[in-house]
Amino acid sequence: MDASDVCVCPPVLIYSNSTYGRKATTASGMGNGVQEHQQALTQGEVLPSPPASQSEGYRQGLSVVNSLASGALAGAVAKTAVAPLDRTKIMFQVSSNRFSAKEAYKFIYRTYQTQGFFSLWRGNSATMVRVVPYAAIQFCAHEQYKGILGSYYGFQGKSLTPIPRLVAGSLAGMTASMITYPLDLVRARMAVTPKEMYGNISDVFVRIWREEGPKTLYRGFTPTILGVVPYAGLSFFTYETLKKLHAEKSGRTKPHTYERLAFGACAGLIAQSASYPLDVVRRRMQTAGVTGHSYSTILGTMHQIVTEEGLVRGLYKGLSMNWVKGPLAVGISFTTFDLTQILLRKLQRRGYFR
Repeated sequence: MDASDVCVCPPVLIYSNSTYGRKATTASGMGNGVQEHQQALTQGEVLPSPPASQSEGYRQGLSVVNSLASGALAGAVAKTAVAPLDRTKIMFQVSSNRFSAKEAYKFIYRTYQTQGFFSLWRGNSATMVRVVPYAAIQFCAHEQYKGILGSYYGFQGKSLTPIPRLVAGSLAGMTASMITYPLDLVRARMAVTPKEMYGNISDVFVRIWREEGPKTLYRGFTPTILGVVPYAGLSFFTYETLKKLHAEKSGRTKPHTYERLAFGACAGLIAQSASYPLDVVRRRMQTAGVTGHSYSTILGTMHQIVTEEGLVRGLYKGLSMNWVKGPLAVGISFTTFDLTQILLRKLQRRGYFR
């Protein structure tokens, strides 16, 4: 439409460039508006984006927020559910005592009798401080990495092939671990020490910083990253693969809740079994300052554990408990994330987030 067309039109409302979508003028002033628009383009001025672009950017931002919120809730629910088992596993990992189901039960019962029921969740506050941002970052990063890899390999809007699927999970775990690692170390310290030793989370940070040095906050970081690569990669890979196979076989794109739990349990079982020795090494190095040991390197720690306790009884100590705790935690985590995502998207479609 040019200026000559404007002159013969009846009076209508249009929007001025300076106040997009708000300021109205009549047809008598449209000629000046067109001239201003053309002048702005000539001068290279960046004009306001159209509403469609604004909506697309808003949807992308909201998707990230949804992933962060869903991931945070998933991590909190899953870790709280298995906290007593997790604390028991850590206690055996960092000691030379032989593990068995009977000994694990004795530890739980003795802790309950001497320290009370809620002592079984000791260190869970530190776990939440770490797990909430960790899970939020990990799930959100996984969604972003899937989109990036899907776009790069031409799978946008479709399921990734196996290798990119594995890479997306590994990168998500590495990203979350690098950001939240000191909180994981603090959680381990609180889990293996009596409550009289450290008053709260900040007390752990301050005392480690003063007594052992700031580098201690990243002790055990290397085995953590080496363990996260197979753990997170296999977790997400297995869960996504099982959902894809289920959709192909059943024709249903959305599995039932119990099916999601089963897929997550399988993912946890496979991933934790593959990365468990490095988890033991990580815990030993994290708690060396309060257990009287002097673990310094990954290979040195492995050698000392195997020499003193044996290969299976040392590096795989507590694995049988992890076969209960791990699948349960991972199943709850993936299921909570998926269901929360579905709920938030429904609320978004109904106009609750605009």
